[in-house]
Amino acid sequence: MNILVIGSGGREHALVWKIAQSPAVRKIYAAPGNVGMAAHAECVDVKADDLDGLLKLALEKKIDLTVVGPEAPLVAGIVDLFISKALRIFGFDRKGARLEGSKVWAKEFMIRYGIPTGEFRAFGNATSAIKAIDSMESPYVVKADGLAAGKGVIIAKTAREARGAIELVMKRGGFGSAGERIVLEEFLSGEEVSVLALYDGKNYRLLVPSQDHKRALDNDEGPNTGGMGAYAPVPLYDEGLAARVKKEIIEPTFEGMRSEGITGAGVLYFGLMITSAGPKVLEYNCRFGDPETQVILPLFAGDLAQVMFEAAGGELEKAPFENSAEAAACVVIASKGYPGSYNKGYPIDGLERAREQGCIVFHAGTEAKDGAIVTNGGRVLGVAATGPALRDAIDTAYRGVAAISFSGCFSRSDIGKKGLR
Repeated sequence: MNILVIGSGGREHALVWKIAQSPAVRKIYAAPGNVGMAAHAECVDVKADDLDGLLKLALEKKIDLTVVGPEAPLVAGIVDLFISKALRIFGFDRKGARLEGSKVWAKEFMIRYGIPTGEFRAFGNATSAIKAIDSMESPYVVKADGLAAGKGVIIAKTAREARGAIELVMKRGGFGSAGERIVLEEFLSGEEVSVLALYDGKNYRLLVPSQDHKRALDNDEGPNTGGMGAYAPVPLYDEGLAARVKKEIIEPTFEGMRSEGITGAGVLYFGLMITSAGPKVLEYNCRFGDPETQVILPLFAGDLAQVMFEAAGGELEKAPFENSAEAAACVVIASKGYPGSYNKGYPIDGLERAREQGCIVFHAGTEAKDGAIVTNGGRVLGVAATGPALRDAIDTAYRGVAAISFSGCFSRSDIGKKGLR
């Protein structure tokens, strides 16, 4: 097979890395890709949001399967476009992508199909939203309705902070058009778990559950980010909890999708909060998570390319599916200032030393310049490792982190700590 992977981040590097292990794959193209992916794929300078350019590329290179990494092209309708040209593609169509593309639509979907989630109210103007704060209890959760690169959630401790967040999102355009509508949501306390399901329109298969670390600093402090690290599996997600999540959340979601006429294939990400009252859905994503993918795929023992190919054809059950019993951890190394403003262009040292420690180094915000690999983003690298137990995986990943340096680099020191408890 010739495979096209769309995207340029750490998630897409992990996808390319795993797909390259398949004996069924002849060649991989990445659009636009990154310097890390170039070890396994031919990177082509076509942006992830250039749907016409991607279609032209797929036709020219005789692509047998296209795998969509980021959410934006899914919401824009790339799957609808490719299917109209009889091209096989793994990802949800525009209708399915609404589960991520509109927080309001997703919450209303959950209510329609009895899927447990936090209470919420949706608003199209700031004045009404600000007034509603008076009738809510702190802390306050303010969510932009549309896509905001994983950063469209603000948790405010006081009513004053909540009003400021609403002003930022709706009046000052803090998240652009994504904030034209917002959701004010009940704050749910507990532990978060990410569960990803591969789906073919009828059947689904589950990958290893993982736990992301969204705050920038240790002990879950600092601003929200796209994710500072992850580990898998999650000890609290035992057989009893897994069975309950399947019955109360996963299966009703897929039944609801079929009722809504969403029949395509893709990966659905269930962002869960395990509360004292049971599991509840925080969010859906219509694609692989980042950095969850960087720990889930090293633990997938099957042929990912073949699995996604069969799923995209509506025949997921044809492909063998197996998860490893080991553990994995991934620590993100970021640029000083992230998730706010940051500088780029700093040379990165120690990549080979990290690999010698037994790590897999996934590139996210890097580029090649004047013969060196330099920083080119907020989340620069994801240093991942596996081991027979979680402690082993975490220790190996942090040895890899210690081997890498660039000006202003920082990372959390507590990735996986909750799993060790």
